[in-house]
Amino acid sequence: MRRTIFDLDVLRTFSTGMELGNFAKAAERLGRSTSAVSAQLKKLEEQAGTPIFRKSGRGLVLTDAGETMLGYARRLLELNDEAAAAVHSVELEGWVRLGLQEDFGENLLPEVLGRFARAHPKVRIEARVVRNAELLERVTAGKLDLALAWSDGTLTAHCEQIGEVPMCWIGPVDGQPGWQAASGEPMPLASLEAPCLLRNAATRALDEAGISWRLAFVSPSLGGLWAATAAGLGLTIRTPIGLPAKVRPLTPEAVGLPVLPKLGLVLHRAEAELQPAAARLAELVLQSVHGALRG
Repeated sequence: MRRTIFDLDVLRTFSTGMELGNFAKAAERLGRSTSAVSAQLKKLEEQAGTPIFRKSGRGLVLTDAGETMLGYARRLLELNDEAAAAVHSVELEGWVRLGLQEDFGENLLPEVLGRFARAHPKVRIEARVVRNAELLERVTAGKLDLALAWSDGTLTAHCEQIGEVPMCWIGPVDGQPGWQAASGEPMPLASLEAPCLLRNAATRALDEAGISWRLAFVSPSLGGLWAATAAGLGLTIRTPIGLPAKVRPLTPEAVGLPVLPKLGLVLHRAEAELQPAAARLAELVLQSVHGALRG
């Protein structure tokens, strides 16, 4: 049986096109013609030995085999890039200071630090998982090289918005939420201590919808907030990222709550041109965040 060896260049075109939602945009980003991209996708289907796209209206969507191929393509490319970084930057040394919003501390941080440490064992990382306001203060003061934070509209000197995440109402995973708009009772709100972007978003949405509310639980940490929500002390508002198994997103219509807007996610840099170690860590953070947003 002939062994199939996938072309990484083709896989990168495929992955980039799916990430951007458009292969014309992928062609522009990768510096290729649209005809060259089409030829690469045809080559990928030939290598896979099965269709990876099917027509849907005027566009294309992935087949089951295409979905499987995309997952493997991303993993192969990540491993390739990690190997290239390890070989070409074997002497990378220094110290990088990274700050993360609490929601990313448990699921994104271990992956990022693991990949970085394997490729660059001589680099020391100082990571801080803190609230949004402190992240912005520290990166502005030069006490952090990188900070991944929710967007409150504040722009630092060197920042980029890297995505938007839907906010959602959160309740206990077991049983009913414990509150319904039809009850006429104020909604019990579990929240982090002020100032909190998501707390402000929750109270604003409730006020605009004419729904009365009361602060039922206030916590200084995300762990405390999850415990209170899981125990049914109140409903809270977060994003789907980093939710523990003991809580779940609620369908707004099912409990009579307003639909919430999306929340921007921003990567702040202390300098326009980062040192090599910090620049490599920024690449890994962006890759992991995009993966979380896709998931």
